[in-house]
Amino acid sequence: MSELFNIFNKLFQLMPKPFMETIYMVLLSAIFSVTFGIPLGIVTAISEEGHIWQHKKLNRILNILINITRSLPFIILMIAVFPLSKLIVGKRIGTTAAIVPLTIAAIPFVARLVEGSVKELSWGIIEAALSMGTNTRQLVFKVIIPEAFPSIISGITLTIINLISYSAMAGAIGGGGLGDLAIRFGYQGFQQDVLIATVIVLVLIVQLVQYLGNTVYKNLLR
Repeated sequence: MSELFNIFNKLFQLMPKPFMETIYMVLLSAIFSVTFGIPLGIVTAISEEGHIWQHKKLNRILNILINITRSLPFIILMIAVFPLSKLIVGKRIGTTAAIVPLTIAAIPFVARLVEGSVKELSWGIIEAALSMGTNTRQLVFKVIIPEAFPSIISGITLTIINLISYSAMAGAIGGGGLGDLAIRFGYQGFQQDVLIATVIVLVLIVQLVQYLGNTVYKNLLR
């Protein structure tokens, strides 16, 4: 009983700061990636050949940029953008610095999900709006986004879950958070209880995010 109490006491001392660092990284990177990723995804979708704002050259450029960024493993991407992190936040490593590569990694992911959501819309809805004299801007903001919004919310949920995974990897190279706790104390420090507790907390966070995302999605469908 005394040993169990000591384990919980140790976890209570170690866990709060890394937990808050993970929430901080994931929350801010999710906000930034959604802010830039949604417009990017919409533009990529509607600039495709045969869509409402056909622009082949722009569409080709956007697809190349998205594909290149998505093809890079996160650890390599994080190291590659060290100079950019230094430029934006004043340092290369740390919790705040990790937000830069997290955001860069998530933007193309969000863009692809949003692009897919837009393409899934029935063309009949778009044609009906066009027949009523709706211009491109009105079509995007009053038809496409509202109709695709439940699917976009589902995509944002998936993005946040991926960011939780990325934030754990960021701990391997000085990003802080629960990943750093698991590596330094759990793996390198041979403290199996800390490693197991960190995994459990990460699983619980993912389950909570998925539950909230599913709830919002179902309410929007109604």
